[in-house]
Amino acid sequence: MKPRRDTRAVSVGGVIIGGDAPIAVQSMTSTATTDVEATLAQIHRLAEAGCEIVRVAIPRRDALESFGRVCAESPLPVVADVHFDHTIAIAAVGLGAAKLRINPGNIGDFAHVDEIIDAAGARGVPIRIGVNAGSLADDYRDLDWPLPEKLVASAVAFTSHLEQRGFEDIVVSAKASSVNDTIAAYRRLADEIPYPLHIGVTEAGILRSGTVKSSVGLGVLLSEGIGDTLRVSLTADPVEEILVGWEILAALDIRRNGPELVSCPTCGRCEIDLIPIANEIEALLRQRRTCLKVAVMGCIVNGPGEAREADIGIAAGKGVGLIFAKGEPLRKVPESEIVDALMAEIDRMESAS
Repeated sequence: MKPRRDTRAVSVGGVIIGGDAPIAVQSMTSTATTDVEATLAQIHRLAEAGCEIVRVAIPRRDALESFGRVCAESPLPVVADVHFDHTIAIAAVGLGAAKLRINPGNIGDFAHVDEIIDAAGARGVPIRIGVNAGSLADDYRDLDWPLPEKLVASAVAFTSHLEQRGFEDIVVSAKASSVNDTIAAYRRLADEIPYPLHIGVTEAGILRSGTVKSSVGLGVLLSEGIGDTLRVSLTADPVEEILVGWEILAALDIRRNGPELVSCPTCGRCEIDLIPIANEIEALLRQRRTCLKVAVMGCIVNGPGEAREADIGIAAGKGVGLIFAKGEPLRKVPESEIVDALMAEIDRMESAS
């Protein structure tokens, strides 16, 4: 792991992005913004899962009133996602947006952008310059260059314009659906600008394929010290984006949001039905925020070793499970009682901490 690159710190409704702040995990609502109750309900679910910043689309002017209500009642800082109409971005600033996301490919000419800069600057609202491979401005899209170079050129040109206007509360993203193009673009951006980077593989896919693509792309970048906030883009419930994002950070030992589950893949030596037990334990652990390491092991080959490394767990035998804590055996329980017994011991461990 390389040290994280040093960047300017930007405050998004009190959540700091960049500098030495923790890498922030965010998502985007998938409800109709005009449905305030549904949008707020989804935001509350995202917050419970560990989301720290939420982005909300304002597709039309008739969604502005609802957006303002969402901002007023949201438990998370709300980012206004605006395309095509610069006047919507300006209005969103006055309605409580904690940050603007604008797209250089469709927000209009620099005269319009200057109006957005003036409004954001007056209220101390940062701007994310969000370049996307699917919506590059014509000037860049038609160049005979590799895609990463086009993404970076667009992002750098836009960033330079904001700088020339004296605006530096900037976050930058340059996303593609290709993992390799995304990695290449962010590597170049990391060398060229001093601002925090919002990283992600855009349009990554449905839950399984999107999780794999995002994990590979974000994992490479984070291991190289690139990235200050992330979104995992999935065609799924946005809560899944938060769960995957935290798993990526935890896998790299960057940041944890709850327990870590270690479980064996099972083989012919396993003498209990371990997979449903592991799935049930994982679902229950998602409701916890204590950063315990929990091992669920199916046989004696690796069980003892994992027992020594884990805070708590089970090592299974034929029809039974041995509950252990800090490598020391506590008691044996029948297979049917493993989940309840393990969670009871976790309750005791959390109460004592």
